[in-house]
Amino acid sequence: MEVLEWTLVDWTPTHCADCQPFKCLEMASASSLHSEEQFQCSICLDVFTDPITTPCGHNYCNACITQHWDSSDVCKCPLCNKTFTRRPECSVNKVLAEMADQFRKSTERKKPAKADEVSCDVCDGTKIKAVKTCLVCLASYCETHLEPHLRATALKRHKLSDPVKNLEDVMCKKHDRPLELFCKTDHTCVCQFCTQSDHKSHLIVSLEEEYDGQKAELGKTEAEVQKMIRERRLKIQEVKHTVKLSKEDADREIADSVQVFTALVSCIERSQAEVIDVIEEKQKTTEKQGEGFINELQQEITQLEKRSSELKQISLTEDHLHLLQNFTSIKTPPPTKDWTKVNVHQSSYVGTVRTAVAQLEKTLSEEMKKLCDAELKRIQRYEVDVTLDPDTAQPNLILSQDGKQVSDGDVKKKLPDNTERFTQSAIVLGKQSVSSGRFYYEVQVGGKTKWSVGVVRESINRKEPITLRPNNGYWTILLRNVKYKAAAGPAVLLPVREELQKVGVFVDYEEGLVSFYDVETRVHLYSFTGCSFTERLYPYFSPELNDGGKNSAPLIISPVNHSD
Repeated sequence: MEVLEWTLVDWTPTHCADCQPFKCLEMASASSLHSEEQFQCSICLDVFTDPITTPCGHNYCNACITQHWDSSDVCKCPLCNKTFTRRPECSVNKVLAEMADQFRKSTERKKPAKADEVSCDVCDGTKIKAVKTCLVCLASYCETHLEPHLRATALKRHKLSDPVKNLEDVMCKKHDRPLELFCKTDHTCVCQFCTQSDHKSHLIVSLEEEYDGQKAELGKTEAEVQKMIRERRLKIQEVKHTVKLSKEDADREIADSVQVFTALVSCIERSQAEVIDVIEEKQKTTEKQGEGFINELQQEITQLEKRSSELKQISLTEDHLHLLQNFTSIKTPPPTKDWTKVNVHQSSYVGTVRTAVAQLEKTLSEEMKKLCDAELKRIQRYEVDVTLDPDTAQPNLILSQDGKQVSDGDVKKKLPDNTERFTQSAIVLGKQSVSSGRFYYEVQVGGKTKWSVGVVRESINRKEPITLRPNNGYWTILLRNVKYKAAAGPAVLLPVREELQKVGVFVDYEEGLVSFYDVETRVHLYSFTGCSFTERLYPYFSPELNDGGKNSAPLIISPVNHSD
């Protein structure tokens, strides 16, 4: 077995006044090792780990020699090639293991500092990595040269911190003293002399006290950032869900269009392609918008996660000054968009196929009817339970107890003239409104000689005579002189062949669409398209004047019959 030489140096107070003899023995032992080769395994060429000694006297790492023997048919020593009839039972050489461990620690302590590490200010020659910086001595020390600060009574009182690369950052530039205090008045770190000059009479606290307070605030900021991240992840899910629903609508619409056009002759194949293109273009727009929102949200999440990482990292530091100097720049979350009112516009495909098929009305009348029926069934899913608002009713109007019927009574009642009430025209609005999404209701109009229904914007003039047109905030259809018209300004005559009994009113707010349907015949009547809505929209009802009993029948809001 190889013998390692150890030297015990004399221990006297002149060498180290406060240390223990065994410590000196340890330091002397480490310094007198001949070379790394004496502690090097000849198999892995590294310092021994759990070394064992073979019967022939050679040393190896336990794992190295075990693996070597496991992979060989013959059990022999890799150095002297001595063969063993059976595998030796070797235990860890504890003395050699301790010596190897001590050597490893000694070499670790002697490793030079890297470029981005703080080096010891006392080391001669090769600069070893510093483990602490003394804010009194204004120097950084490696483990060896730090020992006096841990031993000597006078030096123990010095304030130590994690290694500081640029000591000038922790010094007062005016007084050249350590920044040990914090001025809460000016929100800055100061030295003791600053409290007697520029910051005299200011509120001064220790760095530790301010560190604790601002670290707690960092925790709150971190919680807020995490909340913002969660909200944006939820928004991503919402956007994805909306895009998915839009895709499903697009798929259904395309399927319907394919079914319609497949039954037709080749002369209308071009129309089929055009319809599909329109639908797919709308869906692409929706997907593009959704992808744009998702990208923005992902970017904000990346920024927030980066800020979160910074907050976590600085929250774990023990360096009071470092935390306080960086607190202001990171305590506020990065600027982000308010996503609470941002929504992906889910494209509406209502009427897309209908418009194309209408151009071939003579040939496609039956297909058009089937199409409109399917379309109406789809939009009837957006039914809203509308009730009449008595606070808006013109004083001549009579409302039913359940708020579902309205007619003109010829007699003006004494009612409060509140701001919501119509005073000149026989109008009443619904209580329900729409400011986003889709909205559908049905109203019975049969048996009347005059009426108008639709939707209006919230800010319409309610105290003067009105003119029904979109520019004034009215999107309506009406019956006048046995003619059905859309009040488009100028009016558009509707191709109604039979008396309307029930009208369906549909609104797609984001699409800027208001459509009307003959519910009984399942036919589309008219659509206001390309509208730009900026206010709430309310259901609009006008039973018109009684006309001596000729127009006494009420307008009746009726529930949707989904079994049609």
